[in-house]
Amino acid sequence: MLEPLRSGGKTALAMALARLERQPDADDVRRQLDAAYAAPRAQVVGITGPPGVGKSTLLSALIQAWRAAGRSVGVIAIDPSSRRTGGALLGDRARLVTDPADEGIFVRSMAARDRLGGLAELTLGAMVIMRALYDLVVIETVGVGQSETDVAGVADTVLFCVQPGSGDSLQFMKAGIVEIPHIVAVTKADLGTMAERARADVAGALSLGETGGDGWTPRVLAVSSQQRAGIDALIEAIAAHGAHLADGGRLAPTRHAQAQLWVEEAIRERFGREGLRRAGDLALAPGSSPFARIAQAATRLAAR
Repeated sequence: MLEPLRSGGKTALAMALARLERQPDADDVRRQLDAAYAAPRAQVVGITGPPGVGKSTLLSALIQAWRAAGRSVGVIAIDPSSRRTGGALLGDRARLVTDPADEGIFVRSMAARDRLGGLAELTLGAMVIMRALYDLVVIETVGVGQSETDVAGVADTVLFCVQPGSGDSLQFMKAGIVEIPHIVAVTKADLGTMAERARADVAGALSLGETGGDGWTPRVLAVSSQQRAGIDALIEAIAAHGAHLADGGRLAPTRHAQAQLWVEEAIRERFGREGLRRAGDLALAPGSSPFARIAQAATRLAAR
């Protein structure tokens, strides 16, 4: 199921994602999702933070560095939804600077749909397919509403962006997201003293929160996308967190816990809280596909 995607390049992937959006419950789509879920390859990085903080500019710098190192990158850019069409308001070319001819980078804009900044169910399927094809998959959120917390249920590594002098560091402490990021990037480090103050504020906030209990201490780095300052250190931190998950045998249990939540959330979105209650035991066996489990539960509920 995956070989045509691996040999077909960006065109084949674009077609597969388009079919996923049009007919997410089709049998062949689910089989492809099952196959992709069983063959993960990429480290999944979630990038979030307030609008205007410079997430897309930072991501462009990261992509350039990863591609220079020979790493392939898939990007899912979550955009606000058009109330009229339901589609993404912003396109990938407006968000990121990439080379369309480069087969090692693929960018897809996806709409948040009816979730205020949150991640639509289709985003999960797109991520799983791309995770089986690339060295890194990045999910860039719109940066409002649920996105800061939702991305933690999808990504292996969460990168939160903070802008100096904007109150972001205070909001970071007040918004209840202090326990979510594994890495914090203070953007626009060329602002000097303001950037260092923001970095110190965030580091202080992180020191008061829980670290997740897995032995990883969140890192706070100052970066300047324009000057390419701190980008190499940020890439090293992302790789270090990936190695931390893999070396400690933490990655598989973390992804399984995420998948279990996907199943429950999918049933809740489709059938409501009462449907979730009637679904009964939705436990996902280790290593099994959440998409198959969702299909089984949905078929059972629809027949009632």
